[in-house]
Amino acid sequence: MAIDPIKIAIASGKGGTGKTTVAVSLALSLAETREVQFLDCDVEEPNAHIFLSPRIRGSRPVEIPVPEIDLDRCTRCGACAKACRYGALAVIGERVLFHPELCHGCGLCAMVCPVGAIREVPREIGRVEWGEAGRIRFLRGVLAVGEPMATPVIRELKREMEPGILTVLDAPPGTACPVIETLKGADFALLVAEPTPFSLHDLSLAVQVARALRLPMGAVINRDGIGDDSVERFLRDEGIPVFLRIPMERRIAAAYAEGIPLVEAFPEWRERLLEMMKKVASFLGGVR
Repeated sequence: MAIDPIKIAIASGKGGTGKTTVAVSLALSLAETREVQFLDCDVEEPNAHIFLSPRIRGSRPVEIPVPEIDLDRCTRCGACAKACRYGALAVIGERVLFHPELCHGCGLCAMVCPVGAIREVPREIGRVEWGEAGRIRFLRGVLAVGEPMATPVIRELKREMEPGILTVLDAPPGTACPVIETLKGADFALLVAEPTPFSLHDLSLAVQVARALRLPMGAVINRDGIGDDSVERFLRDEGIPVFLRIPMERRIAAAYAEGIPLVEAFPEWRERLLEMMKKVASFLGGVR
């Protein structure tokens, strides 16, 4: 079965379940026979480069517009501070305080200023990079140290995607705004879970997010054999198919610890991952 150039997002909810393990090995397996691009969307802690060793060819900064206040024109009326829902501005007596780490760059403060004392200036919060890792087109976002907002970096990273290419998006952990931004526009969510109560809790939240975005989804169970069957029962009850199981084996963990992708350490997994993608393609054909 031919696999369409879909965008598949690898997510989980809980960190450390094996998202990058699956995403990297899936991209490597697919790249043997077709064009693939890989996006590391975990911009706070990108680590796919450890396994793919990409050659970075270019980069550009990610900026958001933030207010610059003309204190000579400002009347200290406080309209900007009242309008800012994030608390980035405060007017105390004759002082106007701006907290850049709280600013979301929405521009509302400039719009409501009655005397035009606010103009917007760019502020760099991170960067996006691109290059190649063998036959894979590699892209990643890097949030600047100390910056709290990952979503704008992910949004800009996704703008660098080339259309019409099978795309693997390695999502950040959790279920907050960065994950939602990663999943938006994807064709399929592949949720990686481990059979533990902690993973079950966060997996259930990830399922809610995917459903809110109307995304078809399936699951991979990593470290199969530990814990209990609660994750399996949850997936079965929710009607979410399990497309792959990766056993809890010391040799797999050892390869990961050395930065060796699963399919390079154990080539027999290439065919299993490709078979999984065929199942995803068949599943998508049935739900579209």
